[in-house]
Amino acid sequence: MSEAEGPGLVEQDGIGVPDALQRLWTPHRLAYVQSGGKDEGCPFCSLPGKDDEAALILARGELVYAVLNLYPYNPGHLMVVPYRHIPDYTDLTPEETREFAEFTQHAMRVVRAVSAAHGFNIGMNQGVVAGAGIAAHLHQHVVPRWGGDANFMPVVGHTKVLPQLLGQTRKLLADAW
Repeated sequence: MSEAEGPGLVEQDGIGVPDALQRLWTPHRLAYVQSGGKDEGCPFCSLPGKDDEAALILARGELVYAVLNLYPYNPGHLMVVPYRHIPDYTDLTPEETREFAEFTQHAMRVVRAVSAAHGFNIGMNQGVVAGAGIAAHLHQHVVPRWGGDANFMPVVGHTKVLPQLLGQTRKLLADAW
């Protein structure tokens, strides 16, 4: 195949029969894969002690904060997290519940203003059996959605293509917050 027709295939020993598929490499995910999805200690407890930009924190309240997901499903995928290390939604105080809900609403408004999201998936996985990656510290996902955003890549290729670096997403959302 000539350059005018598209990228050429690069042969590599040990990969089997060439299949003419292009590969997207995501080396940044290796740290997550090697850790088994587990961090030493609780990342949600350690993040507030770091610089907002380095920790991808979008905004801080009195009782909760908003942070970008390090392994997002879509651009702008963020989480609302209480500072207090609690595992379950029912453990929130009435004051925490109020700020948790207000941050979620505000996050939706900010993401809509910045990226014109068509909809959202909002949810909490309560407990390991429910799919929580960090079950010991409550967190709520706010995932922006657009018509057609679930294409063949995640379904067939188990790969998500994101059009923006996390630092760029953080700056847009934090500035709009």
